Amino acid sequence: MRIFKPETVKLMTRVQTPEKLPARRGLGWDMDSGYSRPRGKIFPLGSYGHTGFTGAALWIDPFSKTFWIFLSNRVHPDGRGNVLPLEGTLANLAAEAVMGFNFSYVPGSLPPRPEAEPRSRRREEAEVLNGIDVLARQGFAALKGLRLGLITNHTGHDRGRNPTIDLLHSAEGVRLRALFSPEHGIRGALDEKVGDSVDEKTGLPVYSLYGARRAPEEEQLKDLDALVFDIQDVGCRFYTYIATLGNCLEAAGKTGLKFFVLDRVNPINGLGVEGPVYRGESSFTAFHSIPLRTGMTVGELAKMFNIERGFNASLTVIPMEGWARELWFDQTELPWTNPSPNMRNPTEAILYPGVGLLESAVSVGRGTDTPFEVAGAPYVDDMKLAAELNHAALAGVRFVPIRFTPTASVFKDKPCGGVCLMITDRDALDAVDVGIALALALQRLSPKDFALDKVQHLLQHPPTLDAIKAGKTLAEIKRLWESDLDEFKKRREKFLIYH
Repeated sequence: MRIFKPETVKLMTRVQTPEKLPARRGLGWDMDSGYSRPRGKIFPLGSYGHTGFTGAALWIDPFSKTFWIFLSNRVHPDGRGNVLPLEGTLANLAAEAVMGFNFSYVPGSLPPRPEAEPRSRRREEAEVLNGIDVLARQGFAALKGLRLGLITNHTGHDRGRNPTIDLLHSAEGVRLRALFSPEHGIRGALDEKVGDSVDEKTGLPVYSLYGARRAPEEEQLKDLDALVFDIQDVGCRFYTYIATLGNCLEAAGKTGLKFFVLDRVNPINGLGVEGPVYRGESSFTAFHSIPLRTGMTVGELAKMFNIERGFNASLTVIPMEGWARELWFDQTELPWTNPSPNMRNPTEAILYPGVGLLESAVSVGRGTDTPFEVAGAPYVDDMKLAAELNHAALAGVRFVPIRFTPTASVFKDKPCGGVCLMITDRDALDAVDVGIALALALQRLSPKDFALDKVQHLLQHPPTLDAIKAGKTLAEIKRLWESDLDEFKKRREKFLIYH
């Protein structure tokens, strides 16, 4: 039975919003706005639909004569459900199921809004300045007249890849006196303890903070006025550069030195906060009471450490410019430099807070071309493990059965069965969920062979380990972290620099 006249339908499904408005809508229909997720990436502009608060979605494409409907209740039982990424995925699947229609050329579809393209491009390709770029533009004014010790490595450079060492050494009025290197050395090439040395280019002494000492010694600081920190972090609790930051900040507080942090982007964005919060004595892989994925920059962490640990250092953060918390590394136009030998691209950084948890128990790809993008062991049936993990239906990731032979680290030179992790939606992905799901699957499939207790070294949360042994569900395990994680988010808020 017809409800509306064809003329009425045409009126309802034509753009009715004024030209100057960025969103385009019909009468009661969404067509091209920030809520057009059910259109996906394939259906043409000019198709239309509607979304609902509880998670329902409807989209109609008159050109291919296709529609799809999704009914869900994301608000049951606690109002925390999220089906937004799923809507886009379902839209793409629906369009891909339409046979014989050319979506790349759709006569009668709407043209892209000319004013929307530059705005989108500015967000997707934002020009971000790290702290060193800002400092250089200011003529290094904050550091002039000070005798400096620089804590850095090969990741300390500006947008043009000019090393911070060279920039400070040649800056007028800046007196660089000593260098301090973290794990992997001043050039980031070593996977072992590092000794003291001399920088070939500047002739400055290089004091290792990953060998006989983990913090600068008083003798090395006595002729300095300030320490400067410029190292690229990856946003994960057990990545040791933030422990080096904390140890050096504490040393500055004890000796009365000024402490400058040249802030850098969190490459896995500043929104995601995941995993259990550490509670216990400070260590090199668990320096402070923070979760596995911090959602903070090194400058923000320095502020937190300084206040919550009572270091009372004279701290100055040289903030970035142009960075927003939702930006991933590839959206900043900054050049990527491997922060460590096995951290070779932003994808691996995204996976690291979860997959890295298992690196003492199974091979996580060290000694392969794709560290942290694969996981496995000689006893693993790759087909069964992939099926088990895909059945868990984790958001934003799929698992492909593979076999590989690592040439380093755990199970070196031994053929392994395992999985390759394929990120399908990084905004929906929870990396820590992936790590816990891997541990649960390995414990179920190979309880006698899987060295679960070795996960505790980086996990640092005994209740979670006990729950994995007991075969609890992922949802049950995450409830163990909930109150501590909520408390951390409140603590974190007062130290955030960027919004």
